[in-house]
Amino acid sequence: MFPPEHIVCLTEETVETLYLLGEERRIVGVSGYAVRPPRVRKEKPRVAAFITADVEKILALEPDLVLTFSDLQADIVAALIRRNVAVHAFNQRDVAGILDMIRTLGALVGTQDAADALARSLDERLTAVRERATNRHRPRVYFEEWDDPMISGIRWVAELVEIAGGAEVFPELSRNKNAKDRIVTATDVIAAAPDIIVGSWCGKKFVPAKVAARAGFADVPAVRTGWLREIKSTLILQPGPAALTDGLDALVGIIEAWRKQAG
Repeated sequence: MFPPEHIVCLTEETVETLYLLGEERRIVGVSGYAVRPPRVRKEKPRVAAFITADVEKILALEPDLVLTFSDLQADIVAALIRRNVAVHAFNQRDVAGILDMIRTLGALVGTQDAADALARSLDERLTAVRERATNRHRPRVYFEEWDDPMISGIRWVAELVEIAGGAEVFPELSRNKNAKDRIVTATDVIAAAPDIIVGSWCGKKFVPAKVAARAGFADVPAVRTGWLREIKSTLILQPGPAALTDGLDALVGIIEAWRKQAG
């Protein structure tokens, strides 16, 4: 059926995007991590975590389309396809990919114009933030996605750090799509000498004291000056509108506050 009337979203960003497009009526099931907009938790049944899902519960919703993300959901996708369910797997890992996801999702539900308008407005917002940061001092920023092992930020996060006015300390690593390829050592971080450390431990609470206590970290500028901050994973680590709005704003707030203190 086109456009699909019964959609199951197994990650947060497609849920938020469909709500922003005014197409939430099509959603019949969501990820347990979906929290944007807040009313989604009351309105839509939860059928999955991130790498696990209740396939029978999904099937009972009789979806026309299931939306997934990345290789981490490959097993769920395979199980659904074997049960003759239509699945679209997104795999965006950078800012351009997020905007493409919005446009593609709009095409999938027959709202291309609204999706293009949403993507354009988000892109214009990014441009405005980038221009405000031009020719200003850029603090060195280490974004930590996980603590053990230490995993540095994925590409869209690294790009948002730069847009917000920071200097990403591991820009090349951020191009690696898989987390295992972005593992860094304490020695790497010490050598990178970040002015700011931002933690977003994939849903686990960031503990600045734990970071500061790592061997050799006492001499890291961010630790020495107390610039360890958290951004919630729901804002920055879901590759959708949240990252480009509230996630970016959180980065800007941290960097602006650092500049003010640094003089």
